[in-house]
Amino acid sequence: MKILLLGKNGQLGRELRRSLAPLGEIIALDRSSRDFCGDLTRLEELSQTIRRLRPDLIVNAAAYTDVKGAEANPDLARTVNAFAPGVLAREAASLGAWLIHYSTDYVFDGGGTRPWLESDSPHPLNVYGQTKLEGEQLVLASCPHRLVLRAGWVYAAHGENFISTILRLSRQRPRLEVVDDQWGGPTGADLLADVTVHVLRLAQERPELSGLYHVAATGETNWYAYAKYVLELAGRSKPAGEIIANEVIPVASRDFESAVDRPLNGRLDTSKARLAFGLTLPPWQQGVAAAVGRMLTENPRPRDNQ
Repeated sequence: MKILLLGKNGQLGRELRRSLAPLGEIIALDRSSRDFCGDLTRLEELSQTIRRLRPDLIVNAAAYTDVKGAEANPDLARTVNAFAPGVLAREAASLGAWLIHYSTDYVFDGGGTRPWLESDSPHPLNVYGQTKLEGEQLVLASCPHRLVLRAGWVYAAHGENFISTILRLSRQRPRLEVVDDQWGGPTGADLLADVTVHVLRLAQERPELSGLYHVAATGETNWYAYAKYVLELAGRSKPAGEIIANEVIPVASRDFESAVDRPLNGRLDTSKARLAFGLTLPPWQQGVAAAVGRMLTENPRPRDNQ
């Protein structure tokens, strides 16, 4: 199988390079790739790349994920998050290839406390969520062999994410303020990458499984409790001597000045994916503990400018 992976150096892209490796030849690209176009802002060149490579599988792990930046650059966000996935879907359909695309809990408005189902009506609060919704709609409408996996609160033991930010700030400030009214399920990029391969294999055997699914680690938390858990783990770790934060203060989202509305409820119901693909998804604490351990072991002294 020939696999085209876009976004190779992101949190998810790096994990996908590992998980996809047993399936066949991987051509992994990002926006700086030279031989082929992996830049999702160059739509015509992206199409030409797919036509030249003729992959059996396209995996799109690239996205414009700067939620605040999307408000200031809506055209750029829409090109990367919507128009480019539409191009991928159209080209995959013409080749009879499979397409895997990733979306987000930000397609919902965050109302209520019930975990969101795939059948719930999306209503994004911001440009990022709107453009991600447009992208998944184009993929679902244009490509018959596709899997759209919605996930939220994705992290990895590498790159910039909530865990790395908390660990960095904990070495700079004795007290951290973290919102306690936004809820979701922290999901490791490694788990998402492994699930991707599992669901792809089954969907290739049973094409009727093609479609939209929610994927998240089991359980729920809020950012405040999540931060406290990260610091508790770090406090038990030998290399964590530089941590000076000794207090985490819960605050409401409204107390933070922000130009972007963010959903308060990012919980995702994973029943559909678990039943369709026989998945057992681990508790979120398990993956977070592993990631924190790796971060502290592999990079015990993060620089202030990271």
